[in-house]
Amino acid sequence: MKKTLMLSLCAVLASPAFAATDPVSARQDIFKQFKKDAAAMGKMVKSDTINKDEFSKLAAHLDEVAQQPWQHFPAGTASGQAARKTEAKAEIWSKPAEWTKAVDSFKAETGKLKQVAANGDAASIKNQFAAVQKTCKSCHDAFRKD
Repeated sequence: MKKTLMLSLCAVLASPAFAATDPVSARQDIFKQFKKDAAAMGKMVKSDTINKDEFSKLAAHLDEVAQQPWQHFPAGTASGQAARKTEAKAEIWSKPAEWTKAVDSFKAETGKLKQVAANGDAASIKNQFAAVQKTCKSCHDAFRKD
C-alpha cells in the first residue's frame, strides 16, 4: 500500500515538472484555456445573454493567455517530430513571417475584445468576438493539422 501511494505521489509531483519542460504540453495547456474562455463567451453570444461583467473577465483572461503559448513552439515540435502528439504543422517554422503575422493578428484581436467587452454594447461585443474567432480559424487553417 505504501509503495503504491509513494508511486502515485511521485507521478503527481512529476507531472507539472514534465509539463513545464515539454513545450508541446505547455502550449496545449494554454490552448485549452483559450478553448474554455471562448466556449463560455460563445455561449453568451449565441444565446444573446451577455453578462458584461463575466464576459469582460473572460475576455481579459483570454487576452492575458493570448500572449503565452507562442514561446512553446521551438523547432522540432511539429506533428510527426515531437515526442507528444501535436497538430502543429511544419509551416509554423517554414513560413515564420506568416506565422508571426497570424499570431500578432490574434493578439491584436483579443486585445480589442478585452476593450470592447469592458466598454461596448452587445452588438460590438458580438462583432469583436467574431473577429477573434476568424483569427483562430485562419491560423488553424494554415498552421494546424485537423
